[in-house]
Amino acid sequence: MAARKLASYTVTGLKRWSCLATELPAISQVKALHVYDFDNTLFMSPLPNPKLWAGQTISFLQTQESFINGGWWHDPRILEATGQGIGKEEPKGWDGWWNEQVVDLVQLSLQQNDTLTILLTGRSEDRFAHLVKRMVASKDLAFDMICLKPHVGPNNQAITSTMNYKQAVLRDLIFTYKDADEIKVYEDRFKHTRAFRDYLDGVNKTLLSSPAAASRKPIAAEVIQVSDVATTLDPVAETAEVQRMINEHNTAINSGSHALLVPLEIKRTVFFTGYLVSPNDTTRLLSLVNLPSNIPQSEVRFLADNIIITPRPCPPSVLEKIGGIGRKQTWQVTGLGSYESRVSAARVTPIPANAPYHTDNAFPLVVLAVVRGSRPHDANRIQNWQPVPSGKQIVFQTEVGEKVQLRIEAEIEGEGEYESLFVNRNFKRNRDHQGGPPDLQRDSYRPVGSQRYNDESRKPMGANGGYRGGNPNRGRGGQHNSNHNYQNRNARGGRGAGNRGNNRGRGGRGGYRSLDDVQNNSRYGNQGSSYQPNYDDGPSQNFSSGVNGYNSSFPALSGGVGSYNNTTGAQSNGDGGLPYGK
Repeated sequence: MAARKLASYTVTGLKRWSCLATELPAISQVKALHVYDFDNTLFMSPLPNPKLWAGQTISFLQTQESFINGGWWHDPRILEATGQGIGKEEPKGWDGWWNEQVVDLVQLSLQQNDTLTILLTGRSEDRFAHLVKRMVASKDLAFDMICLKPHVGPNNQAITSTMNYKQAVLRDLIFTYKDADEIKVYEDRFKHTRAFRDYLDGVNKTLLSSPAAASRKPIAAEVIQVSDVATTLDPVAETAEVQRMINEHNTAINSGSHALLVPLEIKRTVFFTGYLVSPNDTTRLLSLVNLPSNIPQSEVRFLADNIIITPRPCPPSVLEKIGGIGRKQTWQVTGLGSYESRVSAARVTPIPANAPYHTDNAFPLVVLAVVRGSRPHDANRIQNWQPVPSGKQIVFQTEVGEKVQLRIEAEIEGEGEYESLFVNRNFKRNRDHQGGPPDLQRDSYRPVGSQRYNDESRKPMGANGGYRGGNPNRGRGGQHNSNHNYQNRNARGGRGAGNRGNNRGRGGRGGYRSLDDVQNNSRYGNQGSSYQPNYDDGPSQNFSSGVNGYNSSFPALSGGVGSYNNTTGAQSNGDGGLPYGK
């Protein structure tokens, strides 16, 4: 039995895991095994943007069962869309998208003649082998093996999960190169790091328990936790790629080949409608903050990003009155005030004074900053407004827009625009509590994306600074102050369409849709014909003193990190929201 087991671990057998045609070194030549993960370890792969999508949708996108075509981690075109797209990125080697510290480690591994260097990724072999090889070649990284997850192992092993597959590869590496003294594994996900450590400890314990029968001596094993860096696609490209996935998903369903799944569509959740302030003007307005100097700035949330119109989707009649989404309006600061030295605000007036405007507040104002524990709508309680000195009568321009997040839900035939503003309660609640893979079925709208079933899902913006761990609630839209009835209604939202048939961001019964469908939108008044997303953002406002512009690899989507609703006091969690303007 031992002899037959030993004979099964051969260089030829091991090579079957690799998608490269290169020959592997002899067993006696390898003294070290260095294994590198691909996504967010070696390469900064884009993840669903938590400022663009609601939290549940982020998980939905990353679950293979969500889409007939596999979703985010199983569609090569998502990876191909990284940066400026494969056509422009490949010639320059995807410059700026690699973890250069890990690249340096790979190059050091390759320089050691007695080290076998392996790229081990859970990406599927049939869909990603060609693309991953091109990407690695563009960086001049000559791995000895590039291993992607097959449907079955070389010896017909069942591949039940990414971890199951990776452990099978590690075992073949260890027992094939039995003279290797060390193995190092580089991985970014904490869950996988822990699983690798437990697995390698178990292998060594087995070897130590029966050294006479063991085919090799124990191996020095080290699993290195790599700090991942959160990156995203261009937001317009990301939305277009997701819409394409939905179009393909719905086309397959409508053909009758997948009767158990339901058509999907992109819906919008509108947190508020307001006059959105540009980042540059936000910085100017923040110079007017008048809170006591003894309050630590770490306890202050800086806003100055909007003048509230309505704490919800704006009624069409009001939008028509003020000129529609995208309408520019100039304002001048006329007064400064504070409430209990905890809320700082600026009172403003339109220019010209007779310009039509609307606000649900008693008068137009900009909440500049609030101390932790206070609520922005307390600015309405300010009684004593101080005149503004001549040098501080700031004039600034705004644009009518909405604080928006997108969500993916089942397409519901006959659903009107008003109904679509609400999160589908059945879609959210009717989940399978009995186990088994999550899916969407026609008779039971169950949400997909459960972490319990999906070892590919990366959680958004965790406490460790990346997307794959930490607080799972960060990056979720619509988690607002529960004291307000409006926010208790599942974050009512609007949709960028004037009628059900034309602009609902779907691809299915209504046919294909694209980003071009936001044009000619009658809901947005006179500006409908030029309606375009606006990705401007205010400065960093996450209870810090920084007033620099949002620094990221993609255009910022929110009207200010952690922005509040001025009228209701409802607070976004700081990671979600997308203002739409002209």
